[in-house]
Amino acid sequence: MDAQSYRPCVGIMLLNPRGLVFVGRRKSRRGSDAVVGEYEWQMPQGGIDEGEAPYDAALRELREETNVRSVSLLAEAADWLSYDLPADVGKKSWRGRYRGQTQKWFALKFTGAESEIDIDTPDGGRHKAEFDAWRWERLERLPELIVPFKREVYESVCAQFAPLAAG
Repeated sequence: MDAQSYRPCVGIMLLNPRGLVFVGRRKSRRGSDAVVGEYEWQMPQGGIDEGEAPYDAALRELREETNVRSVSLLAEAADWLSYDLPADVGKKSWRGRYRGQTQKWFALKFTGAESEIDIDTPDGGRHKAEFDAWRWERLERLPELIVPFKREVYESVCAQFAPLAAG
């Protein structure tokens, strides 16, 4: 894979019955694409395994990051959305193999009880915690919470899924 490739990925907008969106605060990790400070919050996302369908990857990533299994599909973004990593982050993340990520986004309705959400031992403890805090947030606030290099993707996702958050 050359340095111009994009890592195939999924993103999940998890909406509660009130139309608020799940956001998690990224744990600080060396070599990650996380930026400390005001841009630590994001929606669940992650890579697509070889041969895995994007929707299946979305359900798996959601489970691995939040422990959430009780969902129903509301919508799938029409197009793949991509972003480039800043040069310094790109060298650290994925050993420079990818220029950035291309993401297929899904809007899911959370149909379970909040007690199902477990960011400390997600997926029964089979995965390391990626978030150290979480909350429900208004959709219109999401772009200001994400790292600037992902902001355009978040603006597009929010525009596409805004009618779903209206209640």
